[in-house]
Amino acid sequence: MRVQVHRRYLAAAAVTLTGCLAITGCGDSPDPAPRPSSSTPAVDPALAHLVPESLRAKGRITVATDASYAPMSFKDTEGRVVGVDVDLGKAIAAKLGLKAQFQDAKFDGILAGVLAGKYDLAISDLVVTKERQKVVDMVTYLASGQAIAVKAGNPDSVDPQLLCGVRVAVQSATVAAEEIKNDRNPRCKSAGKEPIPGDGDKFDLQTQVTAAVTAGRASAMIADSLVVDYAVKQSGGRLERLGQPYNHAPTGIAVPKGDGELTRAVQRAVQSIINDGTYAQILDRWGVGSSAVKEAVINGAPD
Repeated sequence: MRVQVHRRYLAAAAVTLTGCLAITGCGDSPDPAPRPSSSTPAVDPALAHLVPESLRAKGRITVATDASYAPMSFKDTEGRVVGVDVDLGKAIAAKLGLKAQFQDAKFDGILAGVLAGKYDLAISDLVVTKERQKVVDMVTYLASGQAIAVKAGNPDSVDPQLLCGVRVAVQSATVAAEEIKNDRNPRCKSAGKEPIPGDGDKFDLQTQVTAAVTAGRASAMIADSLVVDYAVKQSGGRLERLGQPYNHAPTGIAVPKGDGELTRAVQRAVQSIINDGTYAQILDRWGVGSSAVKEAVINGAPD
């Protein structure tokens, strides 16, 4: 990502959820994850006709997601992969007359898996960037930003503007990590301040990032604003968001580059669930309605 970053870039693997620690880093009485949606949109024959014959014949679509990023995609106490991305993916597939088969995947291998044909799609909180659009097509379905969380009361007096000299936890190979390396630390050095140690404390899983802050092993964390807000809510008062979300950008579904039929089918299916209200119901159910978009676009990376 360039100096101005937005959110996840290349993240990490999934985690089996065992109590609140696995979701967010621990809390006294976390809210349970919503049950998987029982309402399935009706198939749209016109959209189903756009699906490539190879997928229509199988009747299913393989979707990659990193199940360590609550509330977007994570494993609940029963080991099911659930979340915003999962419910949206199932609704999109239903519109196309398909069943979505989710595969928990290490995030830094997701795009390569799409390119290799291992996955038909990836729905995993992927920020839409010009760099990514060079290798995959991306259909916008959400928009959000970055945010910072600290222990409640901000005991280390963290300044969210620079974070200079502060131990900051991030998920490995994410835009949060790139932000520290390419934006925050150069600004710290220019201001004559100590940089963020090690370009951030990097962890394979977002759950580990949150746990590090909760336990005091790091003073702050940077992640997607939806993820930060969910972690704060689930922490039982142990965490708080510091300041306001920033660097808002669209999130997209990754489709193999040049697979125009499938890309158009996905784009129209997303627009269809936006138009018929299914989309709003899913987002409201997870408490992320503020990240809704009105239009699904193909390759809409910001300048």
